[in-house]
Amino acid sequence: MVLVRIVDVSNQEERQSSSATGQEAVQRSDMHAAEPTARQTGTLPADTLPADTTAERARQPKQETVAWSRGHRLAVSVPIFIILLGILVGVSHITAVSANIQPIGQTMSMLTSDTSVTFNNTTGKALPSVGTYKVTKRYITIKAKRPSTGEIQSIRVLIREPKGAGSNRPGVVFMHGAGYGTCDNSFGDVAYSLSSAGFVTAVIDKPVWSTTDITRDYPASAKIYDQTINYLRSLDQVDAAKVGIYATSESTWISSYLLQQDPNIAFQVLLSPMVFSPRQSLGFLASQDFTLVGAHNGYQSIVRRVFDMDGTVFGLTNFDLDIEKPAAYSIPTFVAYGSKDVMTAQVEGAREILDLAHKSGNWDVTIRSYPVANHVLRLGNEADSGTGFADDYVNDMVSWAVGTAAGLDQTSERAAGSMLYQSIAVPKDLHADRGLTIYGAWIHIAMLITLLLTLIIALAVLVRKIVFMIRRKGPALGFKYGFGGALLSLTITTLATFLLFCGGLGQVVMGIVQLAWGGAPAENPGMMFWSWPVIQVVCTLVVWAWSRVFTRLIDVMQTRGLAQFPPRRGAIGDVVSGREPVLASTRFARVLFWVTAFAMFHVLLFFAFWGLFIY
Repeated sequence: MVLVRIVDVSNQEERQSSSATGQEAVQRSDMHAAEPTARQTGTLPADTLPADTTAERARQPKQETVAWSRGHRLAVSVPIFIILLGILVGVSHITAVSANIQPIGQTMSMLTSDTSVTFNNTTGKALPSVGTYKVTKRYITIKAKRPSTGEIQSIRVLIREPKGAGSNRPGVVFMHGAGYGTCDNSFGDVAYSLSSAGFVTAVIDKPVWSTTDITRDYPASAKIYDQTINYLRSLDQVDAAKVGIYATSESTWISSYLLQQDPNIAFQVLLSPMVFSPRQSLGFLASQDFTLVGAHNGYQSIVRRVFDMDGTVFGLTNFDLDIEKPAAYSIPTFVAYGSKDVMTAQVEGAREILDLAHKSGNWDVTIRSYPVANHVLRLGNEADSGTGFADDYVNDMVSWAVGTAAGLDQTSERAAGSMLYQSIAVPKDLHADRGLTIYGAWIHIAMLITLLLTLIIALAVLVRKIVFMIRRKGPALGFKYGFGGALLSLTITTLATFLLFCGGLGQVVMGIVQLAWGGAPAENPGMMFWSWPVIQVVCTLVVWAWSRVFTRLIDVMQTRGLAQFPPRRGAIGDVVSGREPVLASTRFARVLFWVTAFAMFHVLLFFAFWGLFIY
């Protein structure tokens, strides 16, 4: 039980008065005896009252206030806890994004397991294959201009030519996937294989200009690839009507623009094509892979919120590319998948390709699926250099390209290899939510600013404490009633929870990267599984602890005469001056408390935004 001390300042004055001489005391008592009579009769105007009358009234003894009991504190803490938790739960539900990933476990059976590609060769001549010709290579340089900005990139082009193959050769231009590939470190083995089978091939430095992976200029990239195609068409040994493309992963978004710009491209090889828009394709990738690596289902909420963002708010325009066009599949098409590819929606992708191709009047679509192959149709980890292609992929692809360029009729099955499998459906209901995006940006920026401000003040506190210790000036902050310790413990707990969240999410991302490269998921998911429920429990406890702190604050404010209307006369001045502190005796400590509390509340709002208060 805490009692508020009452100090009667007038007692000191009375003790000083008693030390006067007897005669002075008598005279003083006579004067005081006469004063009330005059005041009672009203002979003295109000402004002639002694100057210290108001001060005397203010110094009158205050009624002692008893601190709250435990039951009283609990009765106040519970409503505060419910209100705080209700706000956070409400934010989590308001920002929740639903995404339909049904049906799960989709499959597409192939007509045969034999992936070889054959044609009805009526020419009487053997068709060239891998290794038929020796290969020469040379470099050229082109100036790639980005139409939207006028920016120029000097691009090297590696040309491989079949030695002694004669004229009217077919050609292939290779198109890069994600990253920053160059003509020297990309497609070397497969370009050599095609050239050894009679193709003039061109591998270019990826046109990137000043863009990043999330700001790529796909229409501009399509123009540069088309510029390279036209260069091959201009060569004497190349048949201009037989130049095709080899596109992999990200570049299959570019190929859609390319074919709309240049419908005279002869054929295309699509390796693990990203058929749907980036929003849908990447949303599928993340949703599927979060599950495959063993992450807690709660992390799925992060995926849905990320891919429901409106990228145009930040100047990003690539999330909703209009690429699902019949023109993109209007030419002879070879599609290749690997069973270990965890980045591509294979079943729905294959069906969409067939549907769009048929709408354009094209029935020349060949699909091949290879077991144990990763996203780039290679064996093992994609991050390892020198890994070979899976099974007979290269021979099958080259055979198809040779026969297609020669204009022959295919005799092998159109769909062959291992069965296609897709764990979840493409989340096509994801869309750009501008309101969610703006709120998410605001809460993240506010959290960072308040945390930075808290850090600055914390450093100032450290300096202040060191100075006070050196000068032995006493407490540097002057926190009262345990508020300082409560603030420190809650801050450490909240920030530790934030680090746990970042650690769990980081482990999920690394697991997905390893999976995308062809690695196997960890047998024990560890932190990426148990971190989510632990964070939920800790966050709830932190909210309860804050409700207890605010209850204690109200308790002390009531004893100070602030938790009433109107506040007790002089109470505000006493608190501000530090004579009767509620939080601390120094303004520095009070600023520290409220800034830190504000920052920690923003961290909780951050958790709520990502769905941690959905139980």
